[in-house]
Amino acid sequence: MTVSPPHRLKIIFMGTPEFALPALMAIHLDQDFEVIAVYTQPPRPAGRGQKLKNSVIHDYAAAQKLPIFTPSSFKKDPNAVTQFQSLNADIAVVAAYGLILPPAILAAPRLGCLNIHGSLLPRWRGAAPIQRAIESGDTHTGITIMQMDEGLDTGAMIVKKSVPITAATNSQQLYDQLSRLGAELSLATLKNLLHGEPVTAQPQDNAAATYAPMINKQEGKINWQETAELIDRKIRAFTPWPGGWCVDDGGRRIKIIGGRVIPLSNAPLSSPPLAQPPQYGMILNAQGHVLCGGESCYQITEIQFENTRAMSFESALNGQKIQVGAILN
Repeated sequence: MTVSPPHRLKIIFMGTPEFALPALMAIHLDQDFEVIAVYTQPPRPAGRGQKLKNSVIHDYAAAQKLPIFTPSSFKKDPNAVTQFQSLNADIAVVAAYGLILPPAILAAPRLGCLNIHGSLLPRWRGAAPIQRAIESGDTHTGITIMQMDEGLDTGAMIVKKSVPITAATNSQQLYDQLSRLGAELSLATLKNLLHGEPVTAQPQDNAAATYAPMINKQEGKINWQETAELIDRKIRAFTPWPGGWCVDDGGRRIKIIGGRVIPLSNAPLSSPPLAQPPQYGMILNAQGHVLCGGESCYQITEIQFENTRAMSFESALNGQKIQVGAILN
């Protein structure tokens, strides 16, 4: 894939959430490129009043007076396809857009469609690659810039870059890091095209592919019979949404915002002693240690009750919002 300089690339940008914003801003602010249209999801109901709310991409494009298109489907709207084709773009850049692109859309730009994907393909194709990487205990992930085809994240890979996942990394932190990296790599790829440098694409190994299905709210429910390591990965993977959550013995829903795995042998005995034998999900002491499966222990450091702000475990204990010996389910 090459393009003869000095041609100012005409780009269609397609994205919806915060993840896509750094890439759009980087491309739009670069004098080598012209963003001729921005495609994003239609406004959706949000908040308690369920008022229609634009995506962050929509708001940025509107502020910059860029042409905005919000089709709800390409497959069901042939006029949307015709409109896209009429733009005569050199290339489209896609980042977490949220709509399936049919062949007519993929073929419309002269140089096709590039996708910014939040994993090291072919691992974690699909809707939630960042969360699934943390949940599965991966030690690294990254960004892949790929040439889109008709499959689900199956296109040939142009460039990949890896980042580590530490024992403290949560999804929000990784999301922000990969968002910035995606902007950097997509811009570099476009620069290579602009300056006539050859851009090669390597096919994916389909046999090595894994799938990252969309997250649902129920997945955040903590099972304290699992090991503390698995619980910790789930909490970090589902922060900020849907959060790692449980209910106390009074039926209140509680989010675990932060914590860490510690050896059970390091959990001090409660003073005064517990009123009943320890069981899974029990808060063992004033330090917030919770008994987990596999003779392991998770220490809650930050907690959030319904309709309140997040607070430290110590503050929750001192405010009598939670007690030693309580059982979390």
